[in-house]
Amino acid sequence: MARIAKRKEQAEKKKTTDNLRSPVVVVLGHVDTGKTKILDKIRHTHVQDGEAGGITQQIGATMVPVEAIREQAKMVRKFSDFNIKLPGLLIIDTPGHESFSNLRSRGSSLCDIAILVVDIMHGLEPQTIESLNLLKARKTPFVIALNKIDRLYEWKPSPNTDVRDTIKKQKRNTKDEFDERVKVAVTEFAEQSMNVALFYENKDPKTFVSMVPTSAHSGDGMGNLMGLIVELSQTLLAKRLAFSESLQCTTLEVKQITGLGTTIDVILVNGRLHEGETIVVAGQEGPIVTQVRSLLMPQPLKELRVKNKYETHKEIIGAQGVKVLAKDLDRALAGTPLLVAYKEDEVDICKEEVARILKQTLETIRVQERGVYVQASTLGSLEALLEFLKTSKIPFAGINIGPVHKKDVMKASIMLEHDSQYAVILAFDVRVERDAQELADSLGIRIFTADIIYHLFDSFMKYRDDMKKQKQEELRHVAIFPCKLRILPNCVFNSRDPIVVGVNVEAGVVRQGSLICVKKDDKVLDLGVVTSLEVNHKQVDMARKGSEVCVKIENPPGETPKLFGRHFDEKDILLSKISREGIDAIKDWFREDMTKTDWQLMIELKKVFQIM
Repeated sequence: MARIAKRKEQAEKKKTTDNLRSPVVVVLGHVDTGKTKILDKIRHTHVQDGEAGGITQQIGATMVPVEAIREQAKMVRKFSDFNIKLPGLLIIDTPGHESFSNLRSRGSSLCDIAILVVDIMHGLEPQTIESLNLLKARKTPFVIALNKIDRLYEWKPSPNTDVRDTIKKQKRNTKDEFDERVKVAVTEFAEQSMNVALFYENKDPKTFVSMVPTSAHSGDGMGNLMGLIVELSQTLLAKRLAFSESLQCTTLEVKQITGLGTTIDVILVNGRLHEGETIVVAGQEGPIVTQVRSLLMPQPLKELRVKNKYETHKEIIGAQGVKVLAKDLDRALAGTPLLVAYKEDEVDICKEEVARILKQTLETIRVQERGVYVQASTLGSLEALLEFLKTSKIPFAGINIGPVHKKDVMKASIMLEHDSQYAVILAFDVRVERDAQELADSLGIRIFTADIIYHLFDSFMKYRDDMKKQKQEELRHVAIFPCKLRILPNCVFNSRDPIVVGVNVEAGVVRQGSLICVKKDDKVLDLGVVTSLEVNHKQVDMARKGSEVCVKIENPPGETPKLFGRHFDEKDILLSKISREGIDAIKDWFREDMTKTDWQLMIELKKVFQIM
């Protein structure tokens, strides 16, 4: 322990602001504000087109070298003579929709500076506000990209000039619209208690956050954005960006790659990683201790997510996105730190540390006894999916990471005994093995697959509703709702088979198919089944408490018809005859149709008919 502490202390002493590491930049914002597009513009690639539905589903990391920054920002005034000390920028793109809040917080917890993307046409949106709160909570410095300025009316793009000049060149009405929309944005940020100003009007960058008008589509303002980030990083963040030898490294993703096996994508912020070092990462069953087989890096300006050929490195120095290849990683969990044990006796200390962090993470994942089975490609997307299911009030009983195998289908099939509507597997962004699919078909388990969380959710909800309707049809005759009817005076239109009387619903709900009876001196007389209900000569399916309806009660087959006046009269209260299986059916499938007072009447009737 002392050795580790000493190592940290020495690393701290060595830090100087002359040796800076690349800042980790995170791009945050609402869905469809253009986060990935901005990155694509910086990188000149098209990840966006390769994403499902154009929505970022996983965190990707990209290194932007100095030359690229110079090239991009060459038109910015006063930037050409600016001395860039940074080795480059490491940019992380986080997914936008609310399901990914923990992915976003995972991205923003390791970042040094953030770009908050705001669509100038829409202003602040729910996740923009959520990202803002994340940044505030973590006290992360950030700049705002007012994106999509090319959508302004009659905007004339000119990507190779400074955006200040581009705005001046626009027509009068375009400029007015721009000013108008900027004002709106400033007000909305003020409502979130944030001071913002356009970057060229910002005199005090410490209290005011700079806004850069950009268009990822036409390229306007991208240079200014890069320039501003570099400038801020070197001035305000120099102390924080001093390179330190003490390791600071976080796993972002666990991924299966054909030909390589399981790898982990990590962001190495400070320190060095070497081939052959012993690393400790958190796993589903406990900490995993393994050796680094090789360190892979994508070529600069490519994203970690896209399958391109990697180059291997012997040693990697801080603030880089790295793919680590090692044994036993298939159970590793993303979003947890990666520690290196330099000596034998440090392994246990690292294991304890990792286990402690993992315990905190897993306490957030709680499975219910009844629920769906959830499968996702990475921990990040799994967390996101579970978060989404929680807000949608869908319980989950089992979780797993990776492709759907036979054993997953077996686990999900347990629900067939408990609650068949949950005998489904929601598979997000993973493939389903053939034998697993065959087994699922024979057992009657539905497997839903999708690359977009929303599609998965929609298809499951549709399935659930269809199933519910089908069950309700099947159980209609069993599920008898509680009701209490009083016969209205002088409203007996037919006194025997069928009995047609006008009644007032005193409590509960009377429906077609309700079995009606009368309680007389401890004896229960079955009158028959309600076959039709009329209000003002109009057919209705059901009538609730307080309404006056005319009911037609047909005699059950094989019974002697009961006669009004002899077997019962208008002093008697008519009750619906409930049963144990009926109550269970209502609890399972008709819960929404019951109100609190209906349940109270149900309890009362249970006593009358002595149902346990």
